[in-house]
Amino acid sequence: MAKVNPFRAVRPRADLAERIAALPYDVYSRQEAYEKVKGDPYTFLRIDRPETQFPEDYDMYAPEVYEKAGDMLQDMLEQGLLIEEEHKAYYVYELVMNGRSQVGIGACASVEDYENQIIKKHENTRADKEADRIRHVDVCSAQTGPIFLAYRRRDGIETQVRKAMSTSPIYDFTAEDGITHRLWVIDDADAVELIRREFEQVETIYIADGHHRCASAVRVSQMRKNAHPERSGEEEYNFFLSVLFPDDQLMIMDYNRVVKSLNGYSADAFLERIGQTFDVSVVSGDVCRPQRKGEIGMYLGNTWYCLRIRKEQYNGDAVHDLDVSVLQRDLLEPVLGIADPKVDERIDFVGGIRGLKELERRVHTDAKVAFAMYPTDIHELFAVSDAGKLMPPKSTWFEPKLRSGLLIHKIEQ
Repeated sequence: MAKVNPFRAVRPRADLAERIAALPYDVYSRQEAYEKVKGDPYTFLRIDRPETQFPEDYDMYAPEVYEKAGDMLQDMLEQGLLIEEEHKAYYVYELVMNGRSQVGIGACASVEDYENQIIKKHENTRADKEADRIRHVDVCSAQTGPIFLAYRRRDGIETQVRKAMSTSPIYDFTAEDGITHRLWVIDDADAVELIRREFEQVETIYIADGHHRCASAVRVSQMRKNAHPERSGEEEYNFFLSVLFPDDQLMIMDYNRVVKSLNGYSADAFLERIGQTFDVSVVSGDVCRPQRKGEIGMYLGNTWYCLRIRKEQYNGDAVHDLDVSVLQRDLLEPVLGIADPKVDERIDFVGGIRGLKELERRVHTDAKVAFAMYPTDIHELFAVSDAGKLMPPKSTWFEPKLRSGLLIHKIEQ
């Protein structure tokens, strides 16, 4: 039984939503973040990346950097650039990318559900990345970037979502990247209670994207619970900011690989070697975009090939049978010598949003071979999480990205 609460969001003034909303903090390098905030007094990236308010050689993890984030957040509230909802509410959040609509519910999920495995993860987190967001959440006393969660669709929730969407949204703008963002407030008491009860019938929720933000919110909650063991457990710090999407709404894009070396093989010898494991065929036409699970596109030299995974390469295990697992286990490691793709500098990962022509460009500049993957299915992600296992690195690329600063969750001390 999942506990998914309404909350009093801090959110932008309607006329400033487009200017304040920002892409997640972790899509930018440090230099890109500096460039993005330059001369912009509104973008929420200033708060998510407060080091941009200091000289470029400043220690981005210094205490005063996090304090600056908290000060800027408070200033935006005092100036009326951000407002706080009067009543607890759920929020319908629609994103439209290339004509495709994706709709979720903005709410607060339960830290206890995360600890009890009702909310399940599919990847590990890095301690250094967690530490940064822990300090950010703790000093700001607010969660500023939502965690992207998924659940199996429930018609009762969808009915309330569609009812809300029949009215005018409080925000409706198209960002510079072409993604349209719309937001509706559900604060009718009966609708709020119905949605809350519907979520109570959801057995499992899955982290789709935002594992580090989630782990950091959980850690801050644990710190505050340990500091105040006498409290009820219903304090806002026991919940974390989320947007929850039903499984039929989500789009996972391909997450592709480029490798900078053939590990001593000539192109012909490499083709002969991988032909011992995969069925390899030349592809005529522009590019080889895999059309189904079990197909992998490969660009080598000036030619696209299709690698087909053989039945004997599968064994029924949720992780073992992922296409990215097969590629790693049967080609990248034994043929190209890449044992740990997390640390091996010979391999890079290219999100599907950049297209397959980017793979060609890389092979013609700094790489030797590229692999185009068929996107991991959301139910494959569910199966891995349900089995208590972890996906290989860079298995999923979710688009479009949720914007930071549209919904902010304040947590009391």
